[in-house]
Amino acid sequence: MIYHLLYPLHVTYGALRVFRYISFRLFLAILTALFINFLFGPWVIRKLKEMQMGSDNIREDVPKTHQVKTGTPTMGGILIAISLMLSFLLWARWDEKLTWIITFSTLSFGLIGFFDDYNKVRRRKGILAKSKIQLQVGASLIVCAALVYFNFDTTLQIPFFKELSFRMPIWMFLVFGSLVIVGASNAVNLTDGLDGLAIGPALVTAMTYMLFAYIAGHEKFADYLQIVKVNGAGELAIFCGALLGAGLGFLWFNTYPAQVFMGDVGSLALGAAIGTVAIMVKQELLLIVVGGVFVLETLSVMIQVISFKTTGKRVFRMAPLHHHFELKGWMEPKVIVRFWIISIILAILALTTLKLR
Repeated sequence: MIYHLLYPLHVTYGALRVFRYISFRLFLAILTALFINFLFGPWVIRKLKEMQMGSDNIREDVPKTHQVKTGTPTMGGILIAISLMLSFLLWARWDEKLTWIITFSTLSFGLIGFFDDYNKVRRRKGILAKSKIQLQVGASLIVCAALVYFNFDTTLQIPFFKELSFRMPIWMFLVFGSLVIVGASNAVNLTDGLDGLAIGPALVTAMTYMLFAYIAGHEKFADYLQIVKVNGAGELAIFCGALLGAGLGFLWFNTYPAQVFMGDVGSLALGAAIGTVAIMVKQELLLIVVGGVFVLETLSVMIQVISFKTTGKRVFRMAPLHHHFELKGWMEPKVIVRFWIISIILAILALTTLKLR
């Protein structure tokens, strides 16, 4: 919005030309989201506590040590969503189609998570799993259909290879894109089980895709690094910057011991946003590497369920994976920080694809 208000005045005031630069608006988006978190965070947490007074939001299928967290408010993802979207829409260009598609994706999944969290708090029972998946699939299909409508390139790029790619027919892109968005959304949701655990890898992933988006939106950089040029991808870099600022601000309150939990309203929105950005910058498959922690957490649940149903035995002491290490005797902060370290290592590995092609 600020771009449209101030940049046209650069003819008279030359200094306002700075608003044309993606990097300038990106850094301001980070700082704006941080400021909103610090300004409104304590008030939001206080209101969530008042709303959830007396409710037990600690799940039964977690280690008993988590019972000490009873009374910590959930739905803190509202703070992420508000600061993210306000900052992004403040500094992004509104005449770019990708701006509104990523906004719809994030808010639609955030609303699904909000209603699930709200029902859990008020009625002690969330949305039925089947209904929640159906809503997620519906929202993701709208996102992918919008991309197709605006003639988005449906070519699937293969990491580590210069010219290896596959052009997906429209129906396959709709299915594959929905799988990426819904899968990423639920993977972040499964990882959100310890204080600061999910937001750490989400920040690392946001920073990684912020770089990919910036390069994909820059014609010279994209050509030099042999990355597909995506019109409007620069605005996605600003989105990732706002996500980085919103996540860092939330981590201030979510770090161990947490003052507030993210809840589905945050985890579903974050995952969908990351998955959507990955599709838009043509780095969908690389999300398996960048978001490796989320993938491992999801696989641990799948392996546990399949093993127990087929053999009656459990592979892990408890799933998702972070609970397995808790039951092995690792203190919660150790699990969290080590998962963060793994996420950083995987992000560095993913960035090597910029040259290893």
